[in-house]
Amino acid sequence: MAGVAALAFVWLLLWSDYRADSARTDAEPPFFAEFELTDHQGMVRTEEDFAGRWMLVFFGFTNCPDVCPTTLSEVAAVMDGLGDDAAKVQPIFITIDPERDTPAALAEYVPLFDAGIIGLTGTPEQIAATSETFPIFFERVEEAAAPDGYTMGHTSHLFLFDPDAGFADSWPYGTSAEEILANLEERI
Repeated sequence: MAGVAALAFVWLLLWSDYRADSARTDAEPPFFAEFELTDHQGMVRTEEDFAGRWMLVFFGFTNCPDVCPTTLSEVAAVMDGLGDDAAKVQPIFITIDPERDTPAALAEYVPLFDAGIIGLTGTPEQIAATSETFPIFFERVEEAAAPDGYTMGHTSHLFLFDPDAGFADSWPYGTSAEEILANLEERI
């Protein structure tokens, strides 16, 4: 009888540990922002550089004719709408076209949106490694009329990461700045 009671006690302890681990796992974000890339001023940056701040992350390329500039304009409107809370958020633009989007190219591009956006680039291998940590897709598309004879197909979601770099939300292309701002204000 004592053996059965001891076994039941051990099972109960293990079950409570399992349930506690399960609860922690359920509360964990599905993925974290992870990158080591070069910014538009030539400095190597990682997600740790933005610890304690929310990150708005968008993947795109500087030769994008519509989706990227539209999304970054929405990001600029969100940052403007945040007022004093803008200091709690870091907008980040990660290129998917490192061949053309050098730090110098990004240094010309991201300031056009006047929102404190940090542009990040790297080697094709670094961009590929970064894209594996995010649920994104991109590919080079040959197009004779495009600059250098190609364009890029890509995921057009804007991602939000919490101050611990955990995924918090995302918005598809076309989501208004007002909707993103309202959601972000509730969180910060």
